[in-house]
Amino acid sequence: MPGKLYGVPLLLLLAVTAHADLRITAYYPGYKQNSMPASEIDFSVVTHLIHFSVVPNPDGTLDTSVNGITGARSADVVSRAHAAGRKVLICGGGASSQTGFQGATSPGNLTSFVSNLVSFMSTNSYDGIDIDWEPLPSSDFNQFTNLIIALRSALNSSAMPKLLTVAAAPYAPYPDFSNTQFLMYAAIQNQLDQINLMTYDLSGPYSGWVTWFNSPIYDGGATFPSNSRHLPSIDVPVNSFLSNGVAAARLGVGTPFYGFVWRGGAGTPSGGVTLPRQSWTSAPMTTAVTFSSIKSSYYQSNLYHWDGAAQAAYLSITNSASTNDEFVSYDDEHSTEAKVSYLRNHALGGLMIWELSQDYNAAAPAGQRNPLLQSVKQALGTPGLTGVQVSKHDVQLTFTTAPLGLYRVLSATNPAAGGWTTLTNNLPGNSNAVAPATVADPGALQTYPQRFYRIQTPP
Repeated sequence: MPGKLYGVPLLLLLAVTAHADLRITAYYPGYKQNSMPASEIDFSVVTHLIHFSVVPNPDGTLDTSVNGITGARSADVVSRAHAAGRKVLICGGGASSQTGFQGATSPGNLTSFVSNLVSFMSTNSYDGIDIDWEPLPSSDFNQFTNLIIALRSALNSSAMPKLLTVAAAPYAPYPDFSNTQFLMYAAIQNQLDQINLMTYDLSGPYSGWVTWFNSPIYDGGATFPSNSRHLPSIDVPVNSFLSNGVAAARLGVGTPFYGFVWRGGAGTPSGGVTLPRQSWTSAPMTTAVTFSSIKSSYYQSNLYHWDGAAQAAYLSITNSASTNDEFVSYDDEHSTEAKVSYLRNHALGGLMIWELSQDYNAAAPAGQRNPLLQSVKQALGTPGLTGVQVSKHDVQLTFTTAPLGLYRVLSATNPAAGGWTTLTNNLPGNSNAVAPATVADPGALQTYPQRFYRIQTPP
């Protein structure tokens, strides 16, 4: 259980900080290396970088050009990650890669395809391979499983340990509502180091839908108008993976550094779409927009809203012509910090980011160019002790908390001997941002000359 230990002998404070409790895995596309140089990646936050991507051809060869992967770009990324003591993987696949994977993993091509992937990884000094097979219907599960087993076997023969990760759809492709997908991942999880859920793109202007968030933590009880099914969220598939046997430590939750602008539509009370959970008679349009563009082109403080039930941010924009009304669903600093807390509360393995350049603003001052990534860093820094006050025999602790976080504060006179006593349990973090909380221990030093404190998350 992550936590921090503090000792208070009279007015002297001793703090021992625990190591980072979550892995932060971030995608970094080769085609974005000109606009966001690898030198701008903050490896003090990112623990695993996934270089995106080589694409499988149906004959088992690799297309390295489609996503801008070159020898020079690979060398730049790998050298910088290794200099920072971080791991970097090469991704195989991406959106619409299904046909290529189907051919590449056929019985006649699988061996050469695995050899080509491993050779590319080794030649360019990557630390492992990430597989992003999209879409992945149940009809492809046997070939997918064969690929994972063959890759794991090949990687195990490397002189140095190599990682194998996958990007997994949180929900089975429509209309398959069975638990087959979750059972498949449970069966092969021991072959994998990370199973990262693509918990974004969870909504759209589809028939029978309503306006909804791109990557909400919870569904807030919202259902589709035509049936009792709950709208998509992060929490539902996470629980499905866990209840079907996937270990929590292997799971990563995806967070997008982009959002969607819903525009127009007809049949809502205001004419066009401006809010979540709105039905329509004429479907709106949606456009994917990076976080940096949302902040520069759409954001105004008076347009901003926070949906506490879904734990999601949005902008509500009413224009003079309802056809130009807009509902903007995106992840901001608040929702990103809340996701870090959600991961800790459920003892999950880590956060997966798609993708780093969408948060990057080259024109901003140094240290302010990637605000979402820095919000991850702030949340990871909680609980951090910011103050201790001792008044006669009383002790008061102040420490930082994150949105959606839950904290337990314990005390002891001799940590080596155990005997920890809970001062407070399930103390909630600030609901809006990383912020301080205060816990008092009255009379703590009246009997003993010193007290030790441990702040834990999750409780």
